[in-house]
Amino acid sequence: MSEEGLEAARQKMSKAGVDPVAIDVFTSYYHQLETGDTGLIREDTISPLTDPPMLDDVEVSDEQGAEALDKTVIIKLNGGLGTSMGLDRAKSLLEVRDGKSFLDIIATQVLSARRQFGARLPLVFMNSFNTREDTLKALEKYPDLAVEGLDLDFLQNQEPKLDAETLAPVEWDKDPSLEWCPPGHGDLYTALLGSGVLDKLLEAGFTYASVSNGDNLGAVPDARLAGWFAASGAPYAAELCRRTINDKKGGHLAIRKSDGQLILRDTAQTAAEEMEYFTDENRHPYFHTNNLWFDLEALKKVLDERHGVMGLQLIRNEKTVDPKDSSSTPVIQIESAMGGAIEVFEGATCICVDRSRFLPVKTTNELLLLRSDVYDLDESAHLVKMTDDTCAVDLDKKFYKKVGDFTDRIPEPPSLRKATSLTVKGDWTFGAGVVVESDATLSTQKPQTIPDGTVLTGEITGQK
Repeated sequence: MSEEGLEAARQKMSKAGVDPVAIDVFTSYYHQLETGDTGLIREDTISPLTDPPMLDDVEVSDEQGAEALDKTVIIKLNGGLGTSMGLDRAKSLLEVRDGKSFLDIIATQVLSARRQFGARLPLVFMNSFNTREDTLKALEKYPDLAVEGLDLDFLQNQEPKLDAETLAPVEWDKDPSLEWCPPGHGDLYTALLGSGVLDKLLEAGFTYASVSNGDNLGAVPDARLAGWFAASGAPYAAELCRRTINDKKGGHLAIRKSDGQLILRDTAQTAAEEMEYFTDENRHPYFHTNNLWFDLEALKKVLDERHGVMGLQLIRNEKTVDPKDSSSTPVIQIESAMGGAIEVFEGATCICVDRSRFLPVKTTNELLLLRSDVYDLDESAHLVKMTDDTCAVDLDKKFYKKVGDFTDRIPEPPSLRKATSLTVKGDWTFGAGVVVESDATLSTQKPQTIPDGTVLTGEITGQK
């Protein structure tokens, strides 16, 4: 059945107009899937990465940095809708702070860097079919953002979800759009090639790409990093950060014992019984930020040699066809991670950067932090941390998980500059001018309102 399933999937993709190279990539992963490849990376096959280069040790002159940045393109992954936060449009349209969305802040960061360094520095988004229209419309307010000869975006590919039992393309008459999924951000390389953007960048004289998630506002254009990468001569580099006890998720780099190669191991590539190793911040002390650098010529060469199929590690993602309905048909989504390319490029490297380059917003916990006075937004749209330590925020998912519910209950973020932690259990609505000091835990069994100007500290229990 699997051979019939593959042919059905290929025909479905072809009929939908999917790029032939993307179909070949899907085919390669499908063959791995049908042979039972799980994509798991076992702990006994790797050694921890314990001594990466440090950006703090790097010296780059202003001239070197500006020259490298002028040859760099900024690429932002922008395919997500933020459905886990209750959104139904591009997540990057969400207001972060001061009336500005992710897109506003990213655009301002790039425009500011151009002025500061005299660099061309194009900004290009990898959109999905779900995010393209809204994103491009929102960017119309920045008429100087597009660089002549280059589009502001290119499209991520799509592929069919596979019935977990038969490996045939799943059918879902209730909503046929749910039959499709993105191939993970490892599709970046295939999409760059198939869209023609890679060739356009090379023709325009660009040499390097700096890639990051659109919801990571810490990954600003950085001349020192660009200068370091240019001087390194490496074809590819990954940015790492030192892990803390709170960094349980996300991938990490490791050294494959069989050949000494740097590789990426993601959560989905870790066996359940080995998660204790994966999450141990002492065993694997650095995490992968998903901020990447690569040489465009080196990428073109690899893609040409491999006929567009990068050969990234398979990620087998088990879901249901309707992610909101756990009783719907079980499916497998074939995915890959763009950071997996570190093992494709000979001479690939990594560098440990300051935590300020990793400010993702995956939940309303992080959104509250960025909206609070822990951060300030400077004239270059850089989020500047105003405290030595970061307050640990834990909001009750039942009442704060969705952005609409969160905003209704916390219309004005409390002051967190003097706070160590804020834990909210139950339904609390915050008044204006609330201040959190030290550790504060709020608990209630029925809706409560915190009066304007209240100072919160210690254990606060609502009226029963």
